Amino acid sequence: MQIAQNSVVAFHYKLTNDAGEVVDSSEGREPLTYIHGAGNIIPGLEKQLEGHKAGDSLTAHVEAAEAYGEKNPQMIQQVPAAAFQGVENVEPGMQFQAQTEQGPLLVTVVDVEGDTVTVDGNHPLAGQALHFDVTVDSVREASEEELAHGHVHGAGGVHH
Repeated sequence: MQIAQNSVVAFHYKLTNDAGEVVDSSEGREPLTYIHGAGNIIPGLEKQLEGHKAGDSLTAHVEAAEAYGEKNPQMIQQVPAAAFQGVENVEPGMQFQAQTEQGPLLVTVVDVEGDTVTVDGNHPLAGQALHFDVTVDSVREASEEELAHGHVHGAGGVHH
């Protein structure tokens, strides 16, 4: 079976950035499982998986716009250090959940200068081209229940 709309796909991957550094990998874990066409993975990778079948391997280059988007400068803000109550030493690289008008947002501390902390609410991979080495493990039709819920059930998916 080929990967197409509403198929359940399981694949192993290694994700690297432009510098060739490994950002993420499924090595030593279960394959990543998703419903094709349900928006469960980044659009650029989903497009490149279309038409492949179990056993296929491919290298996929995904530009930032079809991955986690370009960096949005409005998502980078300076906040007073006092906003981090209960945290003794705020340092670059730390991540916190901020409450915004749109709901919770994961922010990363990018700089600390005196009483001012600069945080970035962009996805950590925003603005980056991504490179995937992928091996398709399996492809099957999604069940009606999976399609109704928008995610995979059972092995590699949600159990409920």
